[in-house]
Amino acid sequence: MQYEKLFSEGRIGSVTLKNRVVMPPMEVGMANPDGTPSEQLIAYYEERARNGLGLLITGITRVNGRHGAALPRQLAMTSDRHIEPFARMVERVHAHGTKIFCQLHHPGRQGISLMTEFWPMIEFIGRVWPGYWKYFFKIVPAMDKFAKTGLVPPVVAPSAVACEHSMQKTRALMKWELKGLIKDFIKAAHRVQQTGADGVELHAAHGYLIQQFLSPHTNRRTDEYGGSLENRMRFLLEIIQGIRNQCGKNFPIAVRLSVDEYYRCIDKPGQGIELAEGIEMAKRLEQAGIDAIDVSSANYETMNYWLEPISYEPGWRNNLAKAVKEKVKTPVLAANLIRSADQAETQLRGGYQDFVCLGRPHLADAAWSRKVSEGREQDIKRCISCLWCFESLLINALVGMPLECAVNPRLGRESQTANPLKNGAGRVIAIIGAGPAGLSAAEISGLRGFKPIVLEKNAFVGGQLQLANKPPKKEKINWCFTDLHNAAVKNGAEIRFNTEATPEAIKALNPYAVIVATGGNSVIPPIEGVKQPHVCTVTEILNGTVKLEGKRVAVIGSGLTGLETAEKLAEDGNQIIVVEMLSQIGPDAFGQNLDDILPRLKEYKVDFIAGHKLIKITENSIIMENTSSRRQSEENIDNVVLSVGVKSNDKLAQELQPHFERLYTIGDARKIGRIAQAVRDGFDTAWNLV
Repeated sequence: MQYEKLFSEGRIGSVTLKNRVVMPPMEVGMANPDGTPSEQLIAYYEERARNGLGLLITGITRVNGRHGAALPRQLAMTSDRHIEPFARMVERVHAHGTKIFCQLHHPGRQGISLMTEFWPMIEFIGRVWPGYWKYFFKIVPAMDKFAKTGLVPPVVAPSAVACEHSMQKTRALMKWELKGLIKDFIKAAHRVQQTGADGVELHAAHGYLIQQFLSPHTNRRTDEYGGSLENRMRFLLEIIQGIRNQCGKNFPIAVRLSVDEYYRCIDKPGQGIELAEGIEMAKRLEQAGIDAIDVSSANYETMNYWLEPISYEPGWRNNLAKAVKEKVKTPVLAANLIRSADQAETQLRGGYQDFVCLGRPHLADAAWSRKVSEGREQDIKRCISCLWCFESLLINALVGMPLECAVNPRLGRESQTANPLKNGAGRVIAIIGAGPAGLSAAEISGLRGFKPIVLEKNAFVGGQLQLANKPPKKEKINWCFTDLHNAAVKNGAEIRFNTEATPEAIKALNPYAVIVATGGNSVIPPIEGVKQPHVCTVTEILNGTVKLEGKRVAVIGSGLTGLETAEKLAEDGNQIIVVEMLSQIGPDAFGQNLDDILPRLKEYKVDFIAGHKLIKITENSIIMENTSSRRQSEENIDNVVLSVGVKSNDKLAQELQPHFERLYTIGDARKIGRIAQAVRDGFDTAWNLV
C-alpha cells in the first residue's frame, strides 16, 4: 500500500485503532436540542465511519447545563438520560470498526449570554412539549437582539476578562462553582464510559474554559487556581485525576491542547501561552497519565491561527506537534492543516505526530479515508479552506440549522441523499455553463443515469471561479472546480468547450431538460464618467483583459472581491485606494477573511476611505461625497476599478423559456450567491429532476 504508515494500526491507551486517520471534534449543530444524538447527527458520523475512519471524536459535548451550553443543537452529557441515546450512536459507529471518543467541553467566556442560566428551563420546556422547538428557533433572533442590550446573565470564566471576539459580559467563577465544574467533567466522562464509547477528550484548546484556566492572559486569579503554571493547570489536572479515579486506568483520556495562543501575531507580544510553556504543559499532562495529546493552537481572539483561511499553506504549524512529540512519549494527534494523503504520510514518517486529524477534509468528503486506501485520491472533493463551514455554523446554529460545506451539499443530509433515483435512462440533459453550479448539476444528473452535455463558451471549466482564483493566495479555489470537473466526467458528463449555447444548438440535442448556469456579470453603476476608457470592472482585472502597473488606482467597493482585487493590483506595483460607501471596510465579508487580508493590504500601504459615495469620475480624479456630512472631496487617480456587485446573467434562460418544458436556472444566473449556494443549487436541481 502506498500509505503504509497512515493505514497502519495505532494505539491510544488500551484502545487499538485500525489506522491513523482521525476525524477530530468539529461542532456541526446537528444534535437534538435536548443534547441527545439526532438521526441527522448519527447518519453524519456513521457515513464517515463506514468509509474507513480509525477514530472519530464527537463535537463539543456539554458537561454543565446552567452556563455550559454553547449552542442549542449540541451534544450533552449532563444527565443520565443522555447515556442510552448516545450508546445507540456508539453502536452504529462501532459497527464499521471505527472507535469513538466524546469531547467534553465548557465554553467559558466564549459562550453565549443568551444561553447562560436560561438553557435548563428552555430545554425542560422542549422535553415536555417537543413542538416548542419550532417556535423557539423562530424567536431566537429577537432574543439575540435582547441579549446585546446586556440585560442577561454574564458568561463565566476563571477571571472577568471578556473575549474580544465573543464580546459577552463576563464574570469570574467562584471557587465553589469551579469545584462543581470539576465534578461535572468527571460525571460526564463516567456517563460516556457507560455508553460503550472508547474514551474522552478534554477540550483545553481554542480558548474554551479549560484553556482559559491554563492561559495567563485569561487567568488572573489569586487563589490556588491562578498565578503559577502549577496553579493554572490545577483545574485540568483535578479533572483528569477525578476521571481516572471514577473510570479506571483503561479508559483513555485525551486532551486537546493549544500549545501556542499566537497573541504576538495580532500585535500583542508576551501575552497568553507561548510554545515553550505549551510544551511544559504537555509534559505535565503526560506525567498525569493521559493517553494522548491532541496538539492545537490559538483561541477565538487569534482564530486564524487554528481555523485557517484559504491563504494559509498546508502544514504551516506542524512545528507545534513536532516540538511536543520530541518531549513526550504519549501519542500525539494533530491537524496541521493537512490537505493530502501524501502530506499526512510525510508528517507521520517525519515524526511530527502519531495520528493525523482531518477535520474539514471530512466535511468536504465523507469518503476521504476509503478513497485514499483504494488509490482513488483523484476522486476526493478537497476542502478549499473557504471557512463557509464555520461562517454557516454561526449563521445557522441559533435558528436550529446545521453547518454547511461549500463543496459538499450532502453534508447534514446523508440519509436523504444516500440513494439517488437512477432513472435517467440515457436521456440528455443540456447544461449551459461549466461553473460550479453547472458542473454540480452534471455530476448528479450523470449519477442518476441521464446523459449530461455541458455547453461551455470558454476553453476551460470553472466559470467565475476562474476569476476568484486570480488574487494572491487563492490557488485552492482551483481544487473546487477541478474536483467538480473530475466528478462530472466520471459520471458520464460530456463537456463541449468553446461552444456557444444558442437556442438552435440546444434544440439539436433534443434534451429532456435544460439547466442554465450562465453565472453573473459585474454591476456598472450609473455614475457620471463611468464609461471612460480608464474605468473597468474587477472582472476585467481578474480575467487579464485590463493590466495595470505603476498606476494610482481607486477600487470602488470593499467587499471581499474588491479587497482581493486590490491586493492583486498592489502586488502588480500599483498604488491603491479603496472607497467604501458604508461606514466600515468589508461590511459583508466574514470577519476571519477580513482579519486575513487587511494586514497584507496595510503592508502595501493601501488607503481606505469608508463612508464615502462615488458621485463622479473625471479624466484624472474621482469625486466622492461623505455619506454623513455630504461634504465632497476629490482624489487624483489614473484608473478606476469597479467592485460594486454582481447581477444575474439570465438573458439566455429567458430566451429559452418558451421553447423547453423543463428549463431550470441555477447558481448565480438564478440568484447571486457563493460557491456553496452554486454547488448546492446544481446538486438539488439535478437530484430532484422529474
